[in-house]
Amino acid sequence: MRVLVTRPAHSAGKTAQRLRDMGHEPLLLPLRRPAHDSAVAARALAASRGPIAVTSAEAVRVISTLGEQLRPHLARPLFAVGETTAEAARSLGFRSVASSRGNGGDLAELVGAQIEDLLYLAGTPRAETFEAGLRELGIRFSVAECYRMQPVAPRPAEIEAIFAGGLPEAVLFYSRQTAEDFFSVTELRSALPEESGIRLLCLSEGVAQAIPATLRKNAAIAPMPDEKSLLSLL
Repeated sequence: MRVLVTRPAHSAGKTAQRLRDMGHEPLLLPLRRPAHDSAVAARALAASRGPIAVTSAEAVRVISTLGEQLRPHLARPLFAVGETTAEAARSLGFRSVASSRGNGGDLAELVGAQIEDLLYLAGTPRAETFEAGLRELGIRFSVAECYRMQPVAPRPAEIEAIFAGGLPEAVLFYSRQTAEDFFSVTELRSALPEESGIRLLCLSEGVAQAIPATLRKNAAIAPMPDEKSLLSLL
């Protein structure tokens, strides 16, 4: 199966290998790239003492560049969305890591059961599910926006090369912003006619909301918001 991957290049390579291992042909078209601000993360960590929360492995990548500045904080409890992000934090040296299996709302409930204050290492743009959940539970928190996911406009030649071998049979969407980016590109939107039957596989309900109404019948949502569940839809 030809599968189009729209996630950032640094993550798309691992996804491509997983798809090959499953017998599929990956097609890579990154539509966002991260811009890190490790100085923001370093200042926020130095100014706080409590638990840390992350909703994306991208935040872990940001603080992985801090070197010795990170060492004093590795004993702080860290809460993460998804086991993949949690494992990235453990690999970095965090010794007390807990993860939720759902979305940001589930992480807020996990945090709420244990603490009253925390530092959220976040990106922008982002869904506000986690922050809304924290407010609802009355949990005090601070936000440090330490990375930005910037749009990447695909070149016409790049799009043409991807579709030269025929239409993909599935497209993987990992974020609402990426799905919105995809359908805002005229060449990409026109390459997916309503009658094509191309499967639009979404990491969550929030991501699926960015699929145009005329194509919603082709959309499917992962049982859990992680890549293993998303790829299980293939």
